[in-house]
Order: sequence, then structure tokens, then C-alpha cells
Amino acid sequence: MRNPVHRNTYLSAACVALVATILLVWLSLGVGIIGADGDPANRMYFGVVAIGGIGAAIARLHPVGMARALAAMAFAQALIGAFALIEGLGLPWSGPVEIVLLNGFFVALFAGSAWLFAQAARGKPERGRV
Repeated sequence: MRNPVHRNTYLSAACVALVATILLVWLSLGVGIIGADGDPANRMYFGVVAIGGIGAAIARLHPVGMARALAAMAFAQALIGAFALIEGLGLPWSGPVEIVLLNGFFVALFAGSAWLFAQAARGKPERGRV
């Protein structure tokens, strides 16, 4: 990844993923995404973080593997949101709109980071450059 454009894309993807993960942990521990503060349903979000950590370790931080890991995080985040809606978790503190918006926000961040990693993986050195 000697091409600076692709290196910057990789760094942008990593920053988005890191900020999204920190926000997810902070919100789930601090105020609670599902229900009130301390609701046990918020523990499901640590599975999303675990998927990211395990995926990054397996990928050894290579962009193709990181794209897959972040896509898996986005999918897991969406599953948690769907499960919370179907089971009616968080009521009366967290309504369906709040759950959809918060989970959708994180799905968008993780999916956007996956897309950026995929773009960085497509990078090839410019012709004539070593």
C-alpha cells in the first residue's frame, strides 16, 4: 500500500471503525441504546465489538479482511436492532424509532468503513512507481 491515496483511504476506514466502536461501547455502557441505563439487552452490543476484534486479528489488519470484518459487524448490529424490535426490548424507555435510528446509525458507520477498506484493498501502485 505504497500509494498515498489508498493509504489515506485505509486510515480513514480505520478511524471510522474505531470511532464507531468507541461510540457503541460508550452508548451501550453509559446511557443504554436499548432501554434504560443498565438494561441487560445492551450487552448484546459487545458481541459486535468481539466480532470486530476477532475479525481484525484473523485478517491481520489487511484491507480485504478488514472489509469483511466490518461488514460482519454491520450485519450483527442490524440483527441486534431487528431482534430488539421483534422482542419489544427496551419499552417503554426506547421506542421503535429510537432503536431503528441508533442501530441504523451504527450499521451505516460499520458498512461505510467496510466500503472504505474495500476501496483501499483495490489500490494498486501507480505505474512506474516502486
